[in-house]
Amino acid sequence: MLILILSLSTASAGISAGVSGVEVDLMTQSPNPARPGETVELTISVQNVGSNDLTDVVVEIEPEYPFSQVSGESLTKTISFLEARQDEEDATLVKFKLKVDADVAEDIYGIDVVVSDSDTDSSVSTTVDVDIQGKEYAQVVTISESNIDVATVEPIEFVITNTGSSPLKNMAVSWDESTGIILPVYSSNTKYISYLDVGESVSVAYSVMADVNADPGLYQLDITLEFEDYDSNINTIETKAGMFVGGATDFDLSYSESDEGEVSLSLANVGNNEAYSVKVSIPEQDNFQATGSTSTIVGNLEKGDYTITSFSISQVGSISSNDDDSSGTAQARPDFSEMTDEEITARQEQMESENELLVLIEYTDSAGQRNSVEKTVQIEELTGGTMAAGTGPGSRANQSSSTNSYLFYGAALLIVLAVGFNYRKKKMLKEGTYEPLSVEIKNLKDKILKKEKQ
Repeated sequence: MLILILSLSTASAGISAGVSGVEVDLMTQSPNPARPGETVELTISVQNVGSNDLTDVVVEIEPEYPFSQVSGESLTKTISFLEARQDEEDATLVKFKLKVDADVAEDIYGIDVVVSDSDTDSSVSTTVDVDIQGKEYAQVVTISESNIDVATVEPIEFVITNTGSSPLKNMAVSWDESTGIILPVYSSNTKYISYLDVGESVSVAYSVMADVNADPGLYQLDITLEFEDYDSNINTIETKAGMFVGGATDFDLSYSESDEGEVSLSLANVGNNEAYSVKVSIPEQDNFQATGSTSTIVGNLEKGDYTITSFSISQVGSISSNDDDSSGTAQARPDFSEMTDEEITARQEQMESENELLVLIEYTDSAGQRNSVEKTVQIEELTGGTMAAGTGPGSRANQSSSTNSYLFYGAALLIVLAVGFNYRKKKMLKEGTYEPLSVEIKNLKDKILKKEKQ
């Protein structure tokens, strides 16, 4: 009985020692490092360093993230015989192919290799390390401008983001517009980025200009990103973006003439784009009102074109003069000699603003957007038919329109004289040669009398 027990114990120890005597190692991986979204082939070395020969040894690989089974590829290999006490040269090599996840970050990942004896339940698990290099990828996330005007230097920025799982180095960013309508100015169309880490973004700035004769529309920008990968190979990413050329314009408005209450205005398109469905209106305002139609359609205006439009305009209130307040009540004439330069300038600006007609210009730009622009124009004295609203031919406002005009020009002359007098007075005070006006008059009279006596 003792002999039988000893025999069984010896056999069990031999099996255990045989399984534990298998050494597993990763010989090679291809490619090295592995690439996200691609397959990697692992060459596994299985060496029996134990004292017992082994038969039907099963080698199984257990993939976990970021690895998965490749369709049609087995995760189990069987070695029919492993001789005892093998050297490295005698080891058996088995190969497995695995799929690497496309979004895996750059790192070293472990994978378990399990060796078992087909005749027993005993097994040995060994973890081997697989090196994965992150995937280099970048994209143009945003462009600062989608619309540029013609014949105008416009700044644009491309925001480049590293959306891969590996840093990018030695990047070249360039763009091209095939028709030559849009071109870079002050620099070439290529910019360089030495290094861009995972998840980071960088702005690449350009100054561009569209040809003055460009037709309004959407133009295609071909954007190219070039960078070096892990093996110093050049990779290229090509993408496209749209850039609209055209948009808003500007106008110049000037007073042309007035006749019997009808004011003619000259409207010119001084911008770089055509204006469509142009409408000119006289909005509600304090000093003037349109007695007839308040708006007119002038149609389309190409750049450089102009047109003349007319309105029946009446003056709502009399223009403020030096001795009238806003209600027409006589006031003491202001003493301009006692006013500062700032007060005189403010008075001039007030008188000019009371003579400004506000005009609203509405139009559709080349991008199809409806825009509105407000302009003001100085209106000269309105002739017949320009009474204040609600007044008749015999009203005080009508009778005094000519008087108010003379007062206005007189006030302007007084302002100029006052400014000159104040300037001369300040200059003489600064030089120490100032004399009161009465003294100057007396000295002048003495000079005249002395000359007559001679």
